[in-house]
This record gives sequence, C-alpha cells and structure tokens, in this order.
Amino acid sequence: MKILVTGAGGFIGGHLVKRLLHLGYEVKCADVKPVDLWFQVHEQCENISIDLQLYENCLKVVDKDIDGVLNMACNMGGIGFIEWNKAKCMISVLINTHMLLACREKNVSKYFFSSSACAYNKDLQNENFISGLKEKDAYPANPEDGYGWEKLFSERMCRHFNEDFGMDTKVARYHNIFGPYGTFDGGREKSPAALCRKIVQAKIENKKDIEVWGDGEQSRSFLYIDDCVDATLLLFNSDITGPINIGSEEQVSINEMISMIEKISDYEVNKVYNTNMPVGVRGRSSDNELILKSLKWQPKLTLSQGLDKTYEWIYDSIKNRYNHTSVFRVS
Repeated sequence: MKILVTGAGGFIGGHLVKRLLHLGYEVKCADVKPVDLWFQVHEQCENISIDLQLYENCLKVVDKDIDGVLNMACNMGGIGFIEWNKAKCMISVLINTHMLLACREKNVSKYFFSSSACAYNKDLQNENFISGLKEKDAYPANPEDGYGWEKLFSERMCRHFNEDFGMDTKVARYHNIFGPYGTFDGGREKSPAALCRKIVQAKIENKKDIEVWGDGEQSRSFLYIDDCVDATLLLFNSDITGPINIGSEEQVSINEMISMIEKISDYEVNKVYNTNMPVGVRGRSSDNELILKSLKWQPKLTLSQGLDKTYEWIYDSIKNRYNHTSVFRVS
C-alpha cells in the first residue's frame, strides 16, 4: 500500500512514517515546514514541503495511486500556543476540508483525521482528577476555544463524508501525546517536554528554580508516542470509524509529573508558580473502554517509562547544543 502522511515533518507524523516504513508501506510525506526543519526525515520517502491549506496543493499531493491518507497536519502546540493563537488554530480547518475534497476527487477512500481531547466539553473538566472522558462527552458541544472547535468541526466533516460519499474516514481523539523527536522549546512544546527541558537546563546550569504555569495541581493523562502509533495504525486498518480516544487513563498532576522527572534526572528543583499563565482545563483524562473493547488496545508504557525515554533524548539534545555553542538559552 502507498500511504500519504500529511504533517509528516511534525512530532507524531514523523514517528508514524518511521513505523509505516518498518511495516513495508510505501510512504509519501508532506509538511508545510522546509524539509530541513522536519523532526524526522526519511530519505526513502518522497518528501514535499507544501501548504495544504490550499486546495490546489492538496490535489498535487494526493496521487491516484495513494491507498490511504493519515492527516496529521495542523497548526498547534502546547496550551500557551493554542490560547494565544486561536485564529491560527481555527484556520487549520482548511487543511482537513481540502484534503477530504482532494481524496474524493482522486477516489482515495481511506482517510484518518487526528483530532484532540480539546474537542471535549469544558464544563466536564472543571475539577482535578476527573473521571475519564468518554467519546459521547464531546456533546453538548463546548470545546476549547479555537483549537478545540476546529477539531470538533473537522470531526463532523469526516463523519458526513463517510455518510454522504462512502469515504472510510477514521477519527482519533489524541490525549496529550509525548516522547522524543518533537518540540521541547520555542513556545509550541507541551508540558512533559517543557518540564523535561526546564529540569535538564537547571541541572546543567546548577540552578534550582523552574517556572511552573498555574499552581501545578491541574491534572492530565499522557500517552507515550509508541503507544499512540500502535493505536493509530490499529484504528486505520480496522472497520471502526470513531471518534475514538487514543490516550492513557493514568492521571497525574503537573506537580506529580515534576517529581517523576526529578527522580529520573536525579536532580531536585524549586517550583516557582506563575498563576498568570494559561493552564487550560482543570482536569482531563481518557476513558479507554471503547478502544479496549473495539481494538483490544491499551498502553504498554507507563508515564514514568515514557518520561525516562523523553528526558534522555531532551538531555542529549540540549547537552549537544551547549557543546557546540558558546551561549545557549531556550525560552
């Protein structure tokens, strides 16, 4: 099979391409970033830098010999980015819209859309350590402004392309995916990568204080990237359409995650709380009943095991920067 992966230069997209190649697929890769800025570049693929917000560009990348599309492309980041860039996040709806239209035009019937737990009703997430969110909890609709609305709207479009045109659309709601070969600085990073980076830098510079957004008691569940790829491909090759949760049920507070990283790094820090920064909903976690029943899938790695791998990669990346520059600072 030949698979097109959009957003292939991003975090999840890069890992998906690697796995698909390992499984013997032919893979075509597209991303808006210049290829030399992709997190992972696989030379055996056709790698294209192109803006998929434009319909004519979607038509260019969707060949008639494409058997399926994994659409991972969107403008997104951690809570700071999505809170401060709501219009940019909303504009990503053009990517899904035009990719669906291009697939229909080229008779590509198998299509995966990467949605997010940000599509869930915010009113159900006002407490720490909430019960896991079930797929039905997205309605009545009240998702996170900007990014969440774009995801929910795009989910509906996939549903209607399935109903009206017979396209085999798959929708997964990702819950805080993390791991190596992704953003850990610059403003788009998510909390596991951000906290690993802060503790790595504190350790290297022999400092104690790290900034923590909010009071650190907000809770989440986090899923390691390898488990995410496993579940994604199971869904893609199944008869399930979704939406379906791909996440972990292991909830922690941000403070608890910092303690885990301190243990991994063998370095204790002093948490300096900044309550003026965005933190998103108070609590969020995945309910995995549906995916366990439908696909017999559950995570293999604990949060601590995933953090261990992520911390090691970020430590090596930052140490390498220190060794090759006279001054190194990350925002």
